[in-house]
Amino acid sequence: MHITVIGVGHVGLVSAAAFAKWGHQVVGYDDDASKIARMQAGEAWFYEPGLDELMAEGVEAARLSFTGDPDEALAEAEVVFVCVGTPPLPGGGPNLSYVEAVGRSVVEHARRDLLLVEKSTVPANTGKRLEQVIDREAERLGTAHRIEVASNPEFLKEGAAVQDTLHPDRVVYGTSSDWSRDLLRQVYAPLVAEDELPVVETDVPTAELIKHASNAFLATRISFINAVSQICDRVGADVRVVAEGMGHDVRIGHRFLQAGLGYGGSCFPKDVDAFAHLASQVGYDFGLLDEVREINVGQRRAVLDKLEGELWHLSGKTIAVLGAAFKPGTDDLRESPAVHLANDLADAGADVRVHDPVALGNLAEEQPHLGQAMTVEEALADAHAVVVATDWPEYVDITPEMYRDRLAYPIVIDARNIHDPEKMLAAGLHYYAMGRQSIIR
Repeated sequence: MHITVIGVGHVGLVSAAAFAKWGHQVVGYDDDASKIARMQAGEAWFYEPGLDELMAEGVEAARLSFTGDPDEALAEAEVVFVCVGTPPLPGGGPNLSYVEAVGRSVVEHARRDLLLVEKSTVPANTGKRLEQVIDREAERLGTAHRIEVASNPEFLKEGAAVQDTLHPDRVVYGTSSDWSRDLLRQVYAPLVAEDELPVVETDVPTAELIKHASNAFLATRISFINAVSQICDRVGADVRVVAEGMGHDVRIGHRFLQAGLGYGGSCFPKDVDAFAHLASQVGYDFGLLDEVREINVGQRRAVLDKLEGELWHLSGKTIAVLGAAFKPGTDDLRESPAVHLANDLADAGADVRVHDPVALGNLAEEQPHLGQAMTVEEALADAHAVVVATDWPEYVDITPEMYRDRLAYPIVIDARNIHDPEKMLAAGLHYYAMGRQSIIR
């Protein structure tokens, strides 16, 4: 099939490369000329494991190309995926102006009947609004092409986006006609045939809601175990053992029960806010989501409390922060708990040094006021304390002796619970984790 992907960010670019791998003819479109130039040269503009190789496979097979020309992008398109950003607005709802702009542009540049598919995360009933925009633009321009709207939410995780896209645990799409449903069946036929995936076929508003409900539920699990970690610290329990005991219950499972610094990234914070905003708009007080957000922010406050308990005050203290990306495997700093914590420390008067294996370039661009360290050793050198803020594998391998020998004060705040407390304490470190005080004491 001829597929166009509009917006080649973390979702759009991975999706475009995957569609090409499945045998479709794919054009990726973006209005950012610098991004298009990098992709035309065979290089992804952000870090994602395995993506460059997947892109190269599609380009070499002449099934994947990129353009900044909307006429070229839509010349043969049968299915167009909308993968543009939906950043949060001050009131909590998403900014849907980019999605609306795609709808207008597609009407203007379409050369045949096509299906416009929301892959951007949007609130329920966005499809109806998009259809209204399309109908009005078509009437204004005198366009006779058939353009329908469908929803096909993504469920990929940054750092594992290629794997999640090529081997998802389900495919969800919502359509309004047999014609649009059959087109999406053709798009995903190679994937479904290969992995025998469960496919959820539904209407557009239901598919839209599945995405927000999924992310809000996962964020709730994270905040729940983080709240439990606070209780563990106060009663002398070990949150990792608590989570293990919970996870053996088949109704609960083990995933997303790792206590730490909280969730971040481009999805969970924005989608929790957007889901709460939608609930408010339709007259339901979803107070649970307010608590989810408060607990998430509270984890950063807990780290500051541990530091202040050791250092009295933070003004003039040098604090090493290991990690800037919101999770391992990505250079994405959006709503990163590590970056938020680094800024909290700087606001308290601390001299902050941040290290990250891949995200320092983005940090310099987006947070130029934060100090950077090119190596772990440089970050630790004579610092008064260190906070492990992102659980990169590189940090798991740091030995207690390395902390002890390089820090000015032997204070380690393990905000991701990646180290062995007994080894840390045996080395003479003042070691703090999240919800593991029973071991530390």
